[in-house]
Amino acid sequence: MEETTTEILERAQQRAKEMSLPYLGALLPAEAYKLFQKAPDAKIIDVRSNAELDWIGRIPGAVEIELRSYPGMQPNSNFLDQLSSHTDKSSTILFICRSGARSGHAATIATQSGFTDCFNILEGFEGEKDEAGHRGTLSGWKVAGLPWIQS
Repeated sequence: MEETTTEILERAQQRAKEMSLPYLGALLPAEAYKLFQKAPDAKIIDVRSNAELDWIGRIPGAVEIELRSYPGMQPNSNFLDQLSSHTDKSSTILFICRSGARSGHAATIATQSGFTDCFNILEGFEGEKDEAGHRGTLSGWKVAGLPWIQS
């Protein structure tokens, strides 16, 4: 029996409580993809830099809003305005980045700014580094076999 969106959301919220996160929930990539498919107001917000999107790959249907810009990884001072132009403050927002760190920061910023339904996609697009220091082999969106395209 396939799990419901409510079950996924409850598990993500419990995970966030256990991890003492300042936003509503923490999702594994496969959970995020199921929500993205089933919840009508869910949006994936990919906060990686444009360079990362071009070099590493994109998630079809995701909204791309840089949290930090390459080179130099300077903060995007328009991040919240851009987020507001793509979603409202009560929509389900699923943030993703390369590893889950920046997206956690984005979820925190959005939550502190009044967005009420913010989730971080743990592991990110490429996951943690392997023993050789490479990403994309152990965990993350790509390793989970979820849809992505190379630019």
